[in-house]
Formats: sequence, structure tokens, C-alpha cells
Amino acid sequence: MNDSMGWILLAFALYLLMMVVVGAVYAKKNSNSEDYFLGGRNLGAFVAALSAQASDMSGWLLMGLPGSIYALGTGQSWIAIGLFIGTVCNWLFISGRLRRYTIRANNSLTLPMYFENRFHDKKKILLMSSSVVIVIFFLVYTASALAAGGKLFHSIFGINYRIALTIGAVVILTYTFMGGFMAVCTTDFIQGTLMLVGLLAVPIVAFSMVGSGNLSGLLEQSGVNPTNYLNLMSSGPSGKFSFIDIISQLAWGLGYCGMPHILVRFMAVKDEKELNKSKGIAIGWVALSLLFACFIGVVGRAYLFPTLLESGAEENVFIEMILKMFNTDLGVPIIGGIFLCGILAAIMSTADSQLLVSASSVAEDIYKGVIKKDAKDDKVLQVSRITVLVIAVLAYLIALDPNSSIMGLVSNAWSGFGSAFGPIVVLSLFWKRTNLQGAVAGILSGAITVIIWEYIPLVGGQTLGAATGLYSLVVGFFLSLACIIIVSLCTPAPSAEILQEFEDAKNGNI
Repeated sequence: MNDSMGWILLAFALYLLMMVVVGAVYAKKNSNSEDYFLGGRNLGAFVAALSAQASDMSGWLLMGLPGSIYALGTGQSWIAIGLFIGTVCNWLFISGRLRRYTIRANNSLTLPMYFENRFHDKKKILLMSSSVVIVIFFLVYTASALAAGGKLFHSIFGINYRIALTIGAVVILTYTFMGGFMAVCTTDFIQGTLMLVGLLAVPIVAFSMVGSGNLSGLLEQSGVNPTNYLNLMSSGPSGKFSFIDIISQLAWGLGYCGMPHILVRFMAVKDEKELNKSKGIAIGWVALSLLFACFIGVVGRAYLFPTLLESGAEENVFIEMILKMFNTDLGVPIIGGIFLCGILAAIMSTADSQLLVSASSVAEDIYKGVIKKDAKDDKVLQVSRITVLVIAVLAYLIALDPNSSIMGLVSNAWSGFGSAFGPIVVLSLFWKRTNLQGAVAGILSGAITVIIWEYIPLVGGQTLGAATGLYSLVVGFFLSLACIIIVSLCTPAPSAEILQEFEDAKNGNI
């Protein structure tokens, strides 16, 4: 191992050790299930904001999105535009009312529990169906994060992908297993800060080295037409970018209001004052992060030339930029190691949140909610930690394929959650006529639509998604929305008690 790799390895070792220490510290502070799953509803503004967004922006932000733009051009930025709009709407319209309603709805600790309490579901149909949806799609989502970690270690250190995958999975599992929600949020805060610094510094330095006057020429030498490559309305070698392509990418923003690992941060904020502070912090963080992630893809193509990343390796563009910049051009590998930890931070900050939300669905919603209603807190914590272990192992098995596409895995999971939960979260907060039957119809129709659209070949051996080019979230979200409205109107109206709870949450009487 050369000196540069030694410094990078040291940075990684210190960073991973710090994450595990945080988990150990918070392990001592979990006295009950509310502490473990929501941190006692005691999150401050900065931690809530950066934790919510860091848990959202997984390895795809620093690997998947820049890689897509590196390969196809700035037309892929419509995903970022859609996500920014979704983030703003989520914080402005969903966060405050969801926090109030989960408290009013019998202090709900999880999203499935909120659905049950919101609609007075005595038969626990919503609790079970939403918990199953969470476990299924978080398996795919967590697998994407673990795959990103494996590719990171493999690319930097040249070690076997599966060994690299194992290292990342063990560390994530360790501090999530020990520390619970506050450990996850604290590490996400650290990781969100590190991600932002890396996102800002690396492309700016690379751009200064390339020079604005040389950018167009280097892009052309790398094999692309600069005019098409830098055009938002163009994508790929053909330069064609259809209306369906734009709608499909913008539709990513619809997913935000259905993401359990993001929504749980809203539920956990200390009070409305802290929540209002979080809004500006989170929106600013997302705007900068998405903008510079796109910038990385463009500048990386010029900065790395004459090296051209092969098909399938585009998602390593940020990694290769850091290695070239700090190992070769600047000769400060320890700084490069710190920025590479920013990529690891993006991966870990999402995987830990997904594991915790999955654990809460199984332990709090299924085990305590259905199987053993009188379960003590220590038993619930034990079940949740076993669940974290089991889901991590299953996600690890899914991620074992080194050719797994980070962007593809994230896309399917994002669509699943956005379609199943997004419409019912919005309508449960803003339309008092929504009832139990409508909620069940919405969750099931959204989830099933995505599974059929993305995984079942129905058109000449192709899935509907591949055949039409339309993102499943567009179809799943609006079909779920329609099912909720139609079924709710065709079945009995909610009781007076449910309507009063709606008004209380709306007016802040909690």
C-alpha cells in the first residue's frame, strides 16, 4: 500500500470509529421505545434538518446523480429540480401538520401507527399493510446504500467488492443496533455537514483547475457535443429528450411526502419553533447539494479527461475526482480521505435510517401492535434490534451483485414509498373526508402498481416501465390518489370523533 492509500485508510478508520462511538454513547440513553425510535421527540433544528436531508440523499447524490449527468448530460438534472420542489413542499406543508397530528393521534411513534390511530383502525389492517410495504421497499433501498458502500471501498482500495460490502454493512449495523434514533440523527448531522463540504469544495477546485475557457473544449474531446451536453432539454448521444422523460424525472419530487425515514424526523422535532428553523436550513442544504451534485457530473468529465469512465463505472466520477485531485494534483491525501468519507457519509446516513424505520415497523407496529399488545419496552427494543440485524443481512444478500445499479435500486424503492404512502399522507392531513377504506385502497393500489410496472414483463418481454419510458411513481401516485378519493366518497364518512381530531391537529389543539 502506498503512502496516499495509507492516509486515506487512516481517515476512513477514524471516521468509522467516531460513528461507532456515537452509537455507544446513545445506547446508554435509550430507556424506552420512544427514546429508541423518536429520541423522545427532542430533536433540535439543525439536527432535524440535516438528519432528514442526509437520510434522504443517499449514495445516489454523490454517485448515482453525478454519474448519470457525466454519462448523459445536464438533461438528467430534471431529477434534481423535481427533488428540490418536493423538498420545499414537504417542509412547508407536511412537516408541521404531521408532527401535530401524530401527537394528537395517540402519540404515534411510527408512520403505520399514525395511519392506524388517524383512521381508528381497530382491525389493524392499515398497520399490517403499511408495515409490510415498509419492510419490502426498505430492503431494496437499504441494498442500494450497501451496494454504494461496496463500490466505494472497492474503487478506492481495490479490495474485493464483497469484502468491501461487508465492512460497510458491519459498521452501519453496529451503531444503528446500539444507539437507536438519536445515534442515527447525530451521525446523520455530522455526515450531512461533511457531505455538503465535499460537494462544494471538490467541484469548485476542479473547475478552477480546468478553467472556464477550457471546459467546452475538453467536453468535446471527451466525445460529447457541448451544446447538447449542457442543454437541459437534451440527453444522451441522440440529444432527444421527450416530454415523458421530463415528467418522469420531475415526478421524483412526488415521493418526498411518502418517505418514512424523512417523515419520522418531522415527528421527532422538539417543538414548532425548532421545526420552523429546520425548514430554512433543510431547504438551503438541499438546494446547494443538488446543484453541486449536478456540477460534479459536468466538471468531472472535463477534469478527468483524458480518462473516460467506462459504461457502468460512471457512478465513480466523484471518487475518481477526489483521488486525482488530492493524491496527484495537490498531494494532500489525508484531505482526500476526509472528502471520500463524505461519500461514505451519504451512504451510511441513509442506510442507518432505513434500518431503524424498518425495525420500528416490525417491533412497534407488528410485534407490539398485533402479536403481543402488552409487550414491555425492553422486549420491544430487543425485537427491534433483531429486526435491524435480519433486514441488514437480507439487504446485504440483495447487494452482493457488484453490477447492481445504485440509481436503479433507489428509483424503484423511492417509487414504491411515494406511491404507497405519499397520497394517503397528504390527504390524511388535508382532506377530512378521507376514511379507513380509502386509506387501505390507496396504500395497496400504490404499492401493487409499482411492483407490476417495474418488475413484471407484460409487453413483449418488457416491463411497462421499460416499454413506455414513464416512471412508475407517476402512475402509482395518481392511481393511489384516485383510489383514496373514490373509495372514501363511496363508503361511510369518518366519525365525529375522527373529524374532531382532524380539526384539533389542523388548529394546533394537541
